[in-house]
Amino acid sequence: MGPVPLILYRAIGVEGSSWVSDDAVTVHEVRGAPRLFDAALIALHRSPARLPETKRSVIDNFYESAKPLSGKRVLIVDDDMRNIFALATVLEEHGMDIVWADNGREAINRVANDPGIRWVLMDIMMPEMDGMATMKEIRKLPQGRNLPMIAVTAKAMKGDREKCIEAGARDYPAKPVNTPDLLAVLRAWLQQ
Repeated sequence: MGPVPLILYRAIGVEGSSWVSDDAVTVHEVRGAPRLFDAALIALHRSPARLPETKRSVIDNFYESAKPLSGKRVLIVDDDMRNIFALATVLEEHGMDIVWADNGREAINRVANDPGIRWVLMDIMMPEMDGMATMKEIRKLPQGRNLPMIAVTAKAMKGDREKCIEAGARDYPAKPVNTPDLLAVLRAWLQQ
């Protein structure tokens, strides 16, 4: 279990002393009601896609204006170019910078040599070096110790989620990936 999330709300234009995160508490300072609503959803691990339309529109409008994922780099690791293309298309619509690898060894090399990577979307079922072995190797790199890696697989079997988390994944959506849920996961890890 990680640190307790603390959301510090300040009205726009109001200043005060800043709070600091530590091992027990992660402090997120927010300004404005839409940002407070978003931070609460992230802290509770709730997807905006599951909200009623009126509440979801508040979050959608906030994301449209704030564009929190824009310019952030994500590494997509998959041996099937169709999957890379599908994920890249969705993420590029949100202004993300996409890099990709079609095998585990190339993914390890990219993480080792590209400090701009903010997340890794990792296919689990790959020949030669599967996603779990790749994540374990990435975790050994200084750049990979705290890098959010999200396991993505089409063949979700009982116990696979736990194995992926143990190998270093921070989350585990199954294919086909639900776009709003994936975006919510990326935004949540952006807060960490």
